[in-house]
Amino acid sequence: LIMKERSGSLLKMTRMLESKWGFKVASSSDFVRETLDEIKIKSADALFYNELGIALLGADEEIIERLSTPGAEYLIEPEKVVYIPDDLAEEGEQDATWGIHITGAHQSPFTGWGVRVAIIDTGYDTTHPDFTGREITGHSFVPEETIEDLHGHGTHCLGIACGETDHNSTRYGIATAAQIYVAKVLNKQGSGAQAWVLDGMTGAVNNGCRVLSMSLGSPVFPGQAYDMAYERAAQYALSRGAVVVAAAGNDSRRSQNRYSPVSSPADCPSILAVGALDESLAVADFSNRAVNKGGEVDIAAPGVAIYSSWPMPTRYRILSGTSMATPHVAGIIALLWEKYPEATAAMITEKLRELAKTLPLPPEDIGAGLSFAPMKEQ
Repeated sequence: LIMKERSGSLLKMTRMLESKWGFKVASSSDFVRETLDEIKIKSADALFYNELGIALLGADEEIIERLSTPGAEYLIEPEKVVYIPDDLAEEGEQDATWGIHITGAHQSPFTGWGVRVAIIDTGYDTTHPDFTGREITGHSFVPEETIEDLHGHGTHCLGIACGETDHNSTRYGIATAAQIYVAKVLNKQGSGAQAWVLDGMTGAVNNGCRVLSMSLGSPVFPGQAYDMAYERAAQYALSRGAVVVAAAGNDSRRSQNRYSPVSSPADCPSILAVGALDESLAVADFSNRAVNKGGEVDIAAPGVAIYSSWPMPTRYRILSGTSMATPHVAGIIALLWEKYPEATAAMITEKLRELAKTLPLPPEDIGAGLSFAPMKEQ
């Protein structure tokens, strides 16, 4: 369950859970790297996010009934499950540079140096040779799983955002010198609890990340409102100088005239939703669009036949999806933070929109346009 405060009483409520019903309560302050208490977090019955005014708890029917009182100063709703979008594997020889070139990253003098990027996904392959010597920290918020990527999706997204060059010295990543924080929130099957995602978002912000890349989500229906827990987490990130980007989702089938709404959490107002383009700069057949009010696509990036890292021994793989478009934008945001280190998160978001290349496509599909890297003179 997720409890959301209405009038500042949630901390008192969680303390009552602790004293009256014997709940073990942990705080999101435990996610700060220097004080991380893994045993306390994993054994907790309830987790209080003091930054967000939200508590997550496991409760039986008796406690749910007691909590669900009319006129309560908090809201209760079921926790959601999130997934990796249905990305498509591609065959054939890679054109490893098309995403790098079409976004201008290969011409940018910026590398993301001094900027910490969070990849909130399935973890990463700690043995991958392309990341040897990089400054990488992180934590698994998935119970009983280490940071190791047992799926592959996180390693692929990490490579797009922050990878350098492959074994043939061909560049395939955007922010090649960025610091990296990996938050594992999806298990080896590619799914995860909403609590794990909120853990990863809060942990990334509390550990100094300036951009959070989330290639994950769950479908929403036409007319469905955005999730307030994710929105509060994104607002907290913005208040701490971090921009959040998320995949718009792969539920559309445009060739069949089927257009699906931007998925959750990308549909939140404080999260930038990223759509996917192919090499001809057409909207990818699967890319979701703005259907629900407030759930806009904010920007677009390369998302078809994208070459990047994959867990060993495969080493590299080509995938398509808004999952691949999202880390392109995250990497470009890291370049912007390097260029404008004194900016606010809102200013970086505005710069991202200003630099986007306009395309002859509907804004409900691509938002501001093709995400483009900053240059020296801009």
